[in-house]
Amino acid sequence: MLKLGVLLLFALSTSVNSQCFYKDDSAKKPDPAARSSLYKNQLEFTLNLFNTINNAVPDDNIFFSPFSVYHALLLGYFAAGGQTEKSLKESLRISDTMDKVNLLMAYKVDKRSRAFNNNSDSYEFTNANKMFVDKELHLRQCLLDLLGEELEALNFRQSPEQSRQYINNWVSRITKNNIKDLIPVDGIMDTTKLVLANAAYFKGVWAYKFPAERTKKQVFFVSETRQTLVPFMRQKGIFHYTVSDDLGAQILELPYKGNDISMYILLPPYSMKEGVSNIIANLTPERLSAVVEESYMGREVVVEIPKFTIERHLPLRSILNTMGVGDLFNSSADFSTLSEDHGIVFDDAVHKAKIQVDEEGELYQILFI
Repeated sequence: MLKLGVLLLFALSTSVNSQCFYKDDSAKKPDPAARSSLYKNQLEFTLNLFNTINNAVPDDNIFFSPFSVYHALLLGYFAAGGQTEKSLKESLRISDTMDKVNLLMAYKVDKRSRAFNNNSDSYEFTNANKMFVDKELHLRQCLLDLLGEELEALNFRQSPEQSRQYINNWVSRITKNNIKDLIPVDGIMDTTKLVLANAAYFKGVWAYKFPAERTKKQVFFVSETRQTLVPFMRQKGIFHYTVSDDLGAQILELPYKGNDISMYILLPPYSMKEGVSNIIANLTPERLSAVVEESYMGREVVVEIPKFTIERHLPLRSILNTMGVGDLFNSSADFSTLSEDHGIVFDDAVHKAKIQVDEEGELYQILFI
C-alpha cells in the first residue's frame, strides 16, 4: 500500500499585475513533444531530489514520492512570475524552449490519461493537485479559467481551524483514510493565504502473488556490520531480469496486475562493498530511463524480498533550498501570475509517505504540502 502527500503553506502581504502567462498566450504554437518533455523533466528532477536527500541523510533509508513533490511545485510554477518563476523553472528542469502554455497542456493531458487508466480494475491510482486559497485573495480570472479544478477558496482569515479540518479531510479522502490530520492544530493561521497540496494513492496487486505460506524470517543485512531478522517473501517464476554493467546492478521487474505499472528492484552484487552507493553514483536520467523502457528477456528467477512497511515524515524546506528554488520561502517571492496581490510566500514544505509491500501487492500513499 502506498500513500502520497505534500503541502506548501503560504502567507501574504498586497497588489499588482495583469497578464496570464504571456502577452498573447494564443501565439504559442502547439508542441507535440511537450508531454514527453514533461516526463523527461520529472526524471531529471527525481534524481536531483534523490541525491539531495541522500546527501542530507546519508545513513538513513530514503522513501519519498518525487512525483508528488514535482506536481505540487509545478502548480506553484504555473502561479509564479518573475525571478520565482525562473528559479522554479530551473529547479524543475524545464527547458528554456518549453513555454507555460504547452507545459500546462501536457499537464492536463497527463492528468486525463491517468484518470482514464484508473478505470481499470487491475489497480487504483489517484493523484490530486489543489491550491486552497483564502477567499479574500484577488485571483486573476485567466488562471481561474485555466486551473479551475485545482483552485478552491477557503476562509482562512475568519475560520483557520475549519479550513485546516477541511484540507485534512480532503487529504484523508484522496488517500482512502490512510493519512489523517496531516496539518496539525495551529498549522493554519488567520494570516495564511494559500496552501498548495498534492495527495496521491496507489494500490496494486502483484501480477504474480507471493504465496503466504512461503514467507519465512531470514537475516537481512542492514549494513556490513548490522543485521536483523525480517520476514522474506519467496516465489519462483518467469520475470524480466537483466544485469547492468553501467549501474553495477541486477535489475528485476515485478509487474502489478494489468502490466501498466511495475516495481523495479536494483540489487548490487553481494561481494561488492558500498554496492548501493555505487549504484547511486552511476544513476543518470538516461540510465534510469533505460531501466524502465528496455525490454528484458523473461527468465526463471527465484525472488526473495522483504515484506515491509515504511512511513516517513520529511521536512523539505532545507532540501528544496539546497536544490535552488531561490526566493520561494522569502518575502521576495513572486506569485503574480496567480494573484493581483503580492507578498505571497511559502511558509514551509512537508512530505509524508507510507508504503506497505506484502504477498498481495503494494499500498502507497503520499502527501506533499
